[in-house]
Amino acid sequence: MTGPADGHAGSTPAPATPTTGSPAVALIRTLGGLGVIAGLLIVVAYTATLPRIQANKARVLAAAIDEVLGAPARYDTLYVVGDSLVRVAPAGVDPAALETVYLGYRADSSVIGFAVTGADPGFSDVVRLIFGYDPRESRVLAMKVLEQKETPGLGDKIEKDTTFVAEFRNAVAPLKGVKQADGTDSTEIDMITGVTISSRTVIRVINQTLQRLGPALAATLPEMPR
Repeated sequence: MTGPADGHAGSTPAPATPTTGSPAVALIRTLGGLGVIAGLLIVVAYTATLPRIQANKARVLAAAIDEVLGAPARYDTLYVVGDSLVRVAPAGVDPAALETVYLGYRADSSVIGFAVTGADPGFSDVVRLIFGYDPRESRVLAMKVLEQKETPGLGDKIEKDTTFVAEFRNAVAPLKGVKQADGTDSTEIDMITGVTISSRTVIRVINQTLQRLGPALAATLPEMPR
């Protein structure tokens, strides 16, 4: 029996390619256009709201510095560069990319201490906080949680439990977390019952931050008016 004229008996025809006017092509074009528009709207919205977001973060940070340093008359922003603190970011380096600490002064220009930020993973997510510190006495002046996503009604007590927060006032570093502090050891922090992991995170953030930055903080003070 003679096969088809092209000699390829039983071959399957190739699927037809959608033409430019087909419904499939029109749908792809529509979805692509909508995607571009959505992307542009996101960019425009982000660009428009970014200054407001940054301004709000600056206000929150300023209020936190004021709280942990006991309402300083003024404070200077210092940049962490290597093992030192500098007042001006190195040439060619974006100051926003550098870690910062804040040196607070009283009205008579005497030094109060530093406001230092730190962060570490907690039970649910990263806990970010700020604390005041006087390296002359290795003393934590106060602590404030800036960001946390710990369990509502439990882990979030590290921010909302005023008794726990108050324990950091005038505590001496390095800190020690205990189940029941007796008030005689200024290095001890009484952890919140049932919130051990989150409580330890706050203590760990402060201790690790001071272990890393403590020498630079102490070395900077002799250059500052007391």
